[in-house]
Amino acid sequence: MDHRTTTTQDRDLAQRHAEGWTFLVEALRDLPTTGAVAPSGRALARLLTDPVRHHPARPLNVLEAGAGTGSVTRSLIPLLSPGSHLDVVEANPRFASRLHHLVRTHPALATRGDQVRVHHTLVEHLDVNRSYDVIVSGLPFTNFTPAQVETIMNRYLELLHPGGTLTYFAYRGTRYARALATPSEARRHRAVEELLVHYHRRYATGCWSVWGNLPPAKVWQLRCPPTRFGAKHHTAAGTLR
Repeated sequence: MDHRTTTTQDRDLAQRHAEGWTFLVEALRDLPTTGAVAPSGRALARLLTDPVRHHPARPLNVLEAGAGTGSVTRSLIPLLSPGSHLDVVEANPRFASRLHHLVRTHPALATRGDQVRVHHTLVEHLDVNRSYDVIVSGLPFTNFTPAQVETIMNRYLELLHPGGTLTYFAYRGTRYARALATPSEARRHRAVEELLVHYHRRYATGCWSVWGNLPPAKVWQLRCPPTRFGAKHHTAAGTLR
C-alpha cells in the first residue's frame, strides 16, 4: 500500500475520533442546541450534499447552517467548482473555532481559501449580500420551539434563489423519546413536527432514510418556488406576514 495513502487514512481516522470527542463534550455541555452526540456520518453527509454534486461544473453559492465540527463541510469543500462560494454558519464558539481551523488547513483551499467563509452567528442573524443555490441545514429543529423553526425556515426561503434547494435532516425516533419526557416537551415536539409537515407539503421534492447513521436519520429535500415571495412568506396558518 502507498505510504501516502496510509498516512492520509490515519490522519482522517484521527480527525474523526477528535471530532467525535468534541461533539460528545459539547452534547454533554448543551444537548438541546448541539442536537446530537456524534457528527454526521458519511452516508448522511453525502445525501445532504447531493444537490451540489448534481451541478459539478456550475458555480454555486452554498450555505451550510449548523455545521458542528465540519463533517458535512468536509464533504462540501471538494465539490466546489471554480467560482463557487460556501458560507458556513455555526453559533457554538468551540465548533466555530474548529471550522476556522478546517478552512485554514484544508489542502483543497490552499490557493482558493476565499471560496469558504465561516460565520460565528445564528443563521437568523446572517448578514450577506448573496442568495444561495443550495442550503444544507444541520440544525436540530426538534430541539427548538415552533416559532424558532418557522423563523429559520422562512429565513432559508428568503436566502434561496428561486428554484434553489434546501436539504435538512432529522433523527428518527425522537417523537417516541419525547413522549417519555414531560408532557410539555411532547407537545412542543409534536408542534414542531406539524409545522415541518406544512413545509414538506408545499416544497418537498424528496425524502430518504439513513439507517447506518448514529442515530438513524431522515433527510428531506425542499425546493424554493421558481418565483420570489419578496419579503412575505406563508406561515403555517396560511396567512401572509
